Amino acid sequence: MRFTPEELEAARDRVVPDVVAGGLRVLFCGINPGLMTAVTGHHFARPGNRFWPVLHAAGFTPRVFRPAEQGELLDHGLGITNVVARPTARADELTAEEYREGGRLLAEKVARLRPHWLAVAGVTAYRVAFDDKRAAIGPQERTLGATRIWALPNPSGLNAHWTLATMAEEYGRLRAAAFADS
Repeated sequence: MRFTPEELEAARDRVVPDVVAGGLRVLFCGINPGLMTAVTGHHFARPGNRFWPVLHAAGFTPRVFRPAEQGELLDHGLGITNVVARPTARADELTAEEYREGGRLLAEKVARLRPHWLAVAGVTAYRVAFDDKRAAIGPQERTLGATRIWALPNPSGLNAHWTLATMAEEYGRLRAAAFADS
């Protein structure tokens, strides 16, 4: 799909609905919706984003889902939300205050939905949102109630030092932990 710059800019005010249900195994959490996501209403919709291929390569999905098939994640015990709801062209358009407020709202959402794992796709976003400057990729000591937290590499194509293979390995570690008892 191709959108004009005007169509993308017009999407800055759109709300992208979460893909959630109570008791999910993993609630994936992006930084914030990109403009392509806002235009389409589908998470991780930008063609260069590796989220959908990584989910499949890590064993979360039986095939590579298209962003328009995001609702099928619920059948696999998975969901999607964001730290910050405001769509932007780039994550660096967000303020530290937006991240902190997003972290507060995310904690409320997690308390309501009670996923087994919250997987934040972007360790820097996690650090700012939850004021944890030393956080690294992997499972975190912090929990939100009974929900464990895992910081994942951001699947954006701009995150070039993580390859599809190395991301799939890290996401696969989360999958093994999240589905260990099933």
